[in-house]
Amino acid sequence: MDANHSAQSSVQSAGQSRPLRDILSGAIRYWEPRRVIYNLVLVAVVMAWLFLTWPHFRSAVALQSLLFLVVLAMLANVCYCAAYVADIPMQYSMFQGLWRRRRWGLWVAGTLFAILLANYWIADEIYPYVR
Repeated sequence: MDANHSAQSSVQSAGQSRPLRDILSGAIRYWEPRRVIYNLVLVAVVMAWLFLTWPHFRSAVALQSLLFLVVLAMLANVCYCAAYVADIPMQYSMFQGLWRRRRWGLWVAGTLFAILLANYWIADEIYPYVR
């Protein structure tokens, strides 16, 4: 029984198994500060559309449009939470060390996808219908 216990502890000491609490707190420490940058990038996209096409969007600047913008911002932040869906299982995998060094790639890809989605949504779903 003692040999079995020492084998388990050597696997745990190799970093293969960490408590869920440690993994969740590490994920929060990594992803939440980057959420601010993600949101600022999306705000910059919206502001660029607004300023670069200002005469067209002038009529859309109203209280109802602000409410719609807040709902879209909340949806963008819900989509940001998808990073946890990828991050937490990778923290439990045998690639966790590599993942921790390279998870910035997921952040960049997700942010670029959000920029693409925001531009599509504005160009195809909002811009044509503003009068």
